[in-house]
Amino acid sequence: MNNTDSNPGSSLDLSADVIVIGGGPAGSAAATMLARKGWQVTILERELFPREHVGESLLPASIPVLEELGALDAVESAGFLKKYGATMVWGTGEVPWSWYFRETSQRYPHSYQVWRPQFDQILLENAKAHGVTVLESHQVTQVIFDGGEAVGVEFTNGQGETGEAQCRFVVDASGQSTLLARHLNSKQWDPFFQNLAIYAYFTDVTPLPEPDQTNIFIESYRYGWLWSIPLHTGRTSVGAVVDSAIGQEGIQQNGAKSFLEAQLAQSNQTRANLEHAQMDSEPIVVRDWSYTAEKLYGPGYIMTGDAACFVDPLFSSGVHLALMSGVLASAYVTTALNEPSLAEDAGQVYQELYLKEYNQFREMARLFYSSNLSAESYFWEARRITEKDQYSPRHSFIQAVAGQPPKGYERVVLDRGQAPEEFVESVRTVETERQARTQWLAALASDPQRNQILNAVPQLAEGIQVHRKPVLAEGEFIQGHVMNTISQPEGVPCSPLVAAVISNIDSQKSVSDIVDELGAHLDQAGHAQLEDAVSRTIEILYVDGTVAGLVTE
Repeated sequence: MNNTDSNPGSSLDLSADVIVIGGGPAGSAAATMLARKGWQVTILERELFPREHVGESLLPASIPVLEELGALDAVESAGFLKKYGATMVWGTGEVPWSWYFRETSQRYPHSYQVWRPQFDQILLENAKAHGVTVLESHQVTQVIFDGGEAVGVEFTNGQGETGEAQCRFVVDASGQSTLLARHLNSKQWDPFFQNLAIYAYFTDVTPLPEPDQTNIFIESYRYGWLWSIPLHTGRTSVGAVVDSAIGQEGIQQNGAKSFLEAQLAQSNQTRANLEHAQMDSEPIVVRDWSYTAEKLYGPGYIMTGDAACFVDPLFSSGVHLALMSGVLASAYVTTALNEPSLAEDAGQVYQELYLKEYNQFREMARLFYSSNLSAESYFWEARRITEKDQYSPRHSFIQAVAGQPPKGYERVVLDRGQAPEEFVESVRTVETERQARTQWLAALASDPQRNQILNAVPQLAEGIQVHRKPVLAEGEFIQGHVMNTISQPEGVPCSPLVAAVISNIDSQKSVSDIVDELGAHLDQAGHAQLEDAVSRTIEILYVDGTVAGLVTE
């Protein structure tokens, strides 16, 4: 039976199936999902909650994850301000402009501006409610290895007592302390984002005008960029992102408060919004934001959340990446414990999925930094993409939006920034191709008998392949099918039908031939159903470019 007391004495037997290091969003998410799978899970958290933490602005992508965790109702009733989009001074001009989540998502048109002590407490309490043992004021000092496999941890509790906890698996959710990555000497700093953040909380900040009063506000200025995040507590989180070396020198010379005030004074809109405001907290400094661990998993362990990687905070991606990776980490641990033969392949898929999401935010941040030509300074010059970076606009676009039409921040780069012309042209090409394919297909499919579709000969785009590979299913990884493309070499999970259709496309068979081959064993009614399913599958694959052409007579 799991002990759900927040601080039981260290004399208890701390052995468990899984030890989770850290009770932040990543750790709480992983622990919750693991407990649901029936594992005995213990979180060792070094601090006593509630505790302060930066990263108050959420993305809509976090909403379905919170729902999956069973924590959404508590988040929705907590009183947090709803965030409908972003207001920015970026790119050309000094007049603020806004974009809204509803422009790209009707299902999730808002997220939340959360007070992290309260938000993180909700997630931790949710983990307890699912049977997770939570030990606060227990700092893990070392992971114990036996023959290269993680088998437990060493810790120190709030009374200074040391102890050990044995386990079958260790989940490192230690945040930016990156316990395992440091131990394994695998932490790699991102050379493009060598930034420092300094922030504090203010009261009586003038809000943005309606309807943007609860938006995150981002303003670029000569030496970096600033954020303002309104909170339901009446406070506003205000911070500056500057060059790491210059920031450290300025803070050492003038102190953190004076340095932050000096940055805010150089802005236009942010300074105006703070005219009647008061700083009511000591500034906090966070250095060197962006990094990744070389390998995110190994025998008996996995890294998740900020313990695995962290990207520049420009797009408020931290909590989303933490929650998403926590859920994925849980699936990996369950797989490794239940099916050890799948552990290595499942670990590779975990790393691919996490880094794919990470790299999308990274590429967009790089493009955003590079497209901001409004200020001439060392900060912006050092963060512009140049030819020596071997920058490929087409590759960057693919990485940023996975070959889909631009939306949200990607659209902003085009509309408000000064993106490289090659990037703009790549976007135009993708959008134009997709629109033309959709229109042509609509005309082709207008035939009620679908004869033109059935008689057409599909041709695959270059590089399309189908492989067997672990895929996520009901909280663990199982063997499934993935479709590999040039833009997504890691593969996209696909159904057995899609895999079978793609495998049968050889530039000679018509859609009808493929149906006959796949449905040779079916009766007339089954054959008719398969015919409809295959033809619609071909249509979808054609619109998204997987099928490069449909040859008709």
